[in-house]
Amino acid sequence: MDTNIDIIIESRTRELTGDFKVRRVLPSARRRMVGPFVFFDEMRPEILSAGKALDVAPHPHIGLATVTYLFKGEILHRDSLGTIQTIIPGEVNWMTSGSGIAHSERTPPEIRDTGSELFGIQSWVALPEEMEETAPTFFHHEESELPVTEAEGKRVRLIAGSLYGEKSPVKIFSEMFYADVSLDAGAKLEIPAEHEERAAFIVEGSTEFLGEESAFNAGQLVVFKPGAEIIITAASESARLILLGGESLGKRHIWWNFVSSRRERIEQAKEDWRMGRFAKVPEETEFIPLPADPKAPIVAPYP
Repeated sequence: MDTNIDIIIESRTRELTGDFKVRRVLPSARRRMVGPFVFFDEMRPEILSAGKALDVAPHPHIGLATVTYLFKGEILHRDSLGTIQTIIPGEVNWMTSGSGIAHSERTPPEIRDTGSELFGIQSWVALPEEMEETAPTFFHHEESELPVTEAEGKRVRLIAGSLYGEKSPVKIFSEMFYADVSLDAGAKLEIPAEHEERAAFIVEGSTEFLGEESAFNAGQLVVFKPGAEIIITAASESARLILLGGESLGKRHIWWNFVSSRRERIEQAKEDWRMGRFAKVPEETEFIPLPADPKAPIVAPYP
């Protein structure tokens, strides 16, 4: 039977720090990237009881932009530019590492003793080759700044890029789209074919796709064939999805928290972090050391 789906990726459990676990989607052995998205983690609803917190010490990045988007909870971001920013649901933290940046991600001090819930998405967006060494920057956008489209049981908040005639204020470096979608039971949504690569990650509920025999459930990333007609329907209950994709940027090398089109640039970044050449994060005294294993997989402290 003909299908409009290219591949389906099942998320896998990975330990982030301590006993805090995430569901990793990209990169996968079956698919390394979707458009410029080179990394995608979901924090499933994690209950942080009183005294339990997310504590990811300063760590480095090069050659990418990190995007933090929450459904529930709070994270305090600090970086080597001197940025201190708490992110809450519906807002966007976009950090461009470019030539190099270090940052930490922690539970804010004011909620450490009361407990909280954490639920959201962490993604990395690769930069075009000519922008990989751009100066690092950080931008925060309030929920009210992001375009929202609502009609016939569907609601689309555009996190970054362009979609459905709307454009997000988030500064991007290549053609892309990234959106938070809520669908009432039975509601339908078409994904335009204007972008080269497209995918949908199912956050909650189950969905059906035009011409497909089976439904797809939370934790699955569905990657579509270029140019195919894609119509999503929320099945018997409401559903929430993240839509993502855009222009293909070609192959990228990933080692730990470093992304580059050049292997030698990653080797340089390793040495720079080992020798303490990255700028320090103010108010932080600890850091995550370079993995000892020369073939270390992505450990993914939160970008």
